[in-house]
Amino acid sequence: MINTVANVKSKIRSVKDFPKKGIIFRDITTALKDPETLKEMIDYLCDQFKDEKIDYIAGIESRGFIFGMPMAYKLNAGFVPIRKPNKLPAETISQEYQLEYGTDKIEVHTDAIEKGANVLIVDDLLATGGTAEAACKLINKTGGNLIGIAFLIELEDLKGREKFDKDLKVISMLKY
Repeated sequence: MINTVANVKSKIRSVKDFPKKGIIFRDITTALKDPETLKEMIDYLCDQFKDEKIDYIAGIESRGFIFGMPMAYKLNAGFVPIRKPNKLPAETISQEYQLEYGTDKIEVHTDAIEKGANVLIVDDLLATGGTAEAACKLINKTGGNLIGIAFLIELEDLKGREKFDKDLKVISMLKY
């Protein structure tokens, strides 16, 4: 497992001063284009929840879709997209969250998750945790049973993990 993590980490490109000066952007596209590395990422994330009964993977737009769909397939679960406003065609429920300057929100279809269904949230990056925290609240609004959250990358200095209940299973493959 350590070799897998080291291999994947070696494939992540670091881009200085993007999107603004002082930021180091962790670019996953260099890892995604390599079939073996992509497989290692999906397998690692799935292995963390292989003993859980999961009914749905809820992927947060947009990179949560990249990981969520193959994870749903591998874990024999359905896939539910969590989207930005006005992207879903049927009736939705929404959850607002704080940004650095202002607020934003995410949405899910009202009929996407049955009450009591086990849900795993997936996204590529845990930074401040605002979007993922909103996704957790959204799953709770649907009546779903939140099993955990899986991230490819966690930026530990931003302390996003602190936004989640201590009993919630939160995993990240790579930590910076």
